[in-house]
Amino acid sequence: MNPYFKRLRGRISSIIIRTATATFALIACTNATKAIPTIPIQHPAWSYNATIYEVNMRQYTPEGTFKAFETQLPRLQKLGVKILWIMPINPIGVVERKGKLGSYYSVKDYKAINPEYGNLTDFKQLVKKSHELGFKVIIDWVANHTSRDNNWIAEHPEWYLKDSTGRIATQYDWSDVAKLDYKSKPMRTAMIEAMDYWLKEANIDGFRCDVAGEVPTDFWNDAYAQLKNTRPDLFMLAEAEKPELHKSAFDMTYAWEFHHLMNGIAQGKKTVADIDKYLSKQDSLFKPGDYRMLFTSNHDENSWNGTEFERLKDAAKTFAAFTFTMPGMPLIYSGQEAGFNKRIKFFERDTIKFPANEYAPLYTNLVALRKNNSALWNGEKGAKVLHIKSSVPEVYAFIRQNKTNKVFAIFNLSDKVQKVTIEGKNLQGTYNAFPNNKSVKIEKAEYDLRPWEYKIFTSAKK
Repeated sequence: MNPYFKRLRGRISSIIIRTATATFALIACTNATKAIPTIPIQHPAWSYNATIYEVNMRQYTPEGTFKAFETQLPRLQKLGVKILWIMPINPIGVVERKGKLGSYYSVKDYKAINPEYGNLTDFKQLVKKSHELGFKVIIDWVANHTSRDNNWIAEHPEWYLKDSTGRIATQYDWSDVAKLDYKSKPMRTAMIEAMDYWLKEANIDGFRCDVAGEVPTDFWNDAYAQLKNTRPDLFMLAEAEKPELHKSAFDMTYAWEFHHLMNGIAQGKKTVADIDKYLSKQDSLFKPGDYRMLFTSNHDENSWNGTEFERLKDAAKTFAAFTFTMPGMPLIYSGQEAGFNKRIKFFERDTIKFPANEYAPLYTNLVALRKNNSALWNGEKGAKVLHIKSSVPEVYAFIRQNKTNKVFAIFNLSDKVQKVTIEGKNLQGTYNAFPNNKSVKIEKAEYDLRPWEYKIFTSAKK
């Protein structure tokens, strides 16, 4: 062949190859950065009348294992709760560990089981048994940070934020964790893949996401859209209070402001008038379908700020009932149904006790109250609060009513006896009194209420 044409053919071949390579690289880059379509939140049908229960696995039994906890499921079934939120099940980091056992939220391996609790087979059996008894299971997920000896650090140090010295950054005073960098797309992909692993491998029903507000919302939108492909009835709870998270990422967020409001009223720092201000603010920020989680305690509050008895004192039962009658999904933390009055140690073994007392029937009755009265259900299925003015400002009375159900409640939110009269056209009718369901006829409500006493009445529309 003529050397000229030979050189020309080589140049043409080279151009074709370079052009093809560039084209494929462009396609690959486009696919890698292509936005994942967001989808609107679709609450699972089973979640509308659900109550959530937080399981502190380490402290729940003397053994602190999945197998030991499994023996408690029949008791929790009688309690009536629907969602079991299990605190982190992953191995805990050793480097700069806090205390002897470390923080549950210092995750060493996203796809492994903390050997203190058992193994993967034990966990899968726990989920299977929970499902057989009618529960849904969500696990705590720590997407904001890892332990300082997580395998990702050695394999992908570029997935982490660095401080001014070039050291992998921590956050707040959490010296045992390493902060992830959500500018890293490969890390985002790996995180969602790890979450999907538990849906597929253990058949869980969703996640409670730790410090979710510190993670970019667009990541959660992507996670929800992808995880729904695996679990169509996925349930997502965010430890955050951002309205934007409800659009395409989470079914439920924490009602921290309501929690602090209850503490404030019990301690004389807030008044009944602040309840309507709170509800008005919520209506302006959140949609009717947004689930808010109501609680008088959880693992953080109990360990760091005190038990509900320390913060609410004699009003503990009153505000427990308040969380079951106001808009939102109530939470019961491990031991609350037994009146366990102790700050549970966070980094050490500190077994909870479940003695028989008046708290078990109280919470059992409250769970049944919500489950059986649709006006108290979650999201758009429940009814708005209609505040009925009483003759004394310390008493908060309200009606929640939908097409099929009506709930009338009166709460003395003070430490003094209150003689109160409540009148209203919507008030009159025949009701069942909580908790004994005794039939009562109300035309004009007049009561002498003891300190922190409350009354709840329900009726079904004919």
